[in-house]
Amino acid sequence: MIKYDSPIIEVKNLIKHYSKAKAVNGISFSIARGSCFGLLGPNGAGKTTTLEMIEGITQPSSGEILFCGAPTGPSFKEKSGIQFQATSLQDFLTVKEVLKLFSSFYQAPLNIQELAELCSLEEFWDRDTHELSGGQRQRVLLAIALINNPEVVFLDEPTTGLDPQARRAFWELIQSIKRKNKTIILTTHYMEEAYILCDEIVIMNQGTIIAQGGPKDLLQKHFNSVTLEIPKKDISKALRQPLPSWGNSHKR
Repeated sequence: MIKYDSPIIEVKNLIKHYSKAKAVNGISFSIARGSCFGLLGPNGAGKTTTLEMIEGITQPSSGEILFCGAPTGPSFKEKSGIQFQATSLQDFLTVKEVLKLFSSFYQAPLNIQELAELCSLEEFWDRDTHELSGGQRQRVLLAIALINNPEVVFLDEPTTGLDPQARRAFWELIQSIKRKNKTIILTTHYMEEAYILCDEIVIMNQGTIIAQGGPKDLLQKHFNSVTLEIPKKDISKALRQPLPSWGNSHKR
């Protein structure tokens, strides 16, 4: 088992109530430095609201959020990067120009050429942002989230809407970023995604935590199924090719 340092983020009895809804209702957990922590659950479970409170975008009704043992504040925003569920990019700018623009917002940004290599942007570096595919766009948004060299990276459902091939490419990208000792906090609908990427998972429903633990432990406890991982080298080239887009009725 991988051992991580002491918690970088602690959430204690976090509550967010609106006039007609209890979005988050008294949750607590801690996130180890250098780990990938997943918030899993259906729409309306409270995942994004929880993430926004940790990020400092939404103020909690009550509860406590600690970063390195102290309450989060302006300094935390400087040490975190965010990839939102939906972000608009300026049209008629190339990918290179977009990263130059965002790097100008920080005093000590990462080198944009390093970001291009890290996030595999070279093949469309000089392409206008409105010409990007869904997977390419997500890689650009991830580069923007990393541009200030954050300690903590928030990814809010980053692969929703991507095709399976683009989703797996993005997973590999997240794993490469984690190897740089970044702490990643991820929300997702996909158990497979959480299983592959996360060291610990919190499953939420109706604003509360209904299960928490490592992916393998949760699968063994709650799912009567088997997960098989097959090395890519052992799969024939024919099976690695993406399915043709002939509509939902086509099966293979």
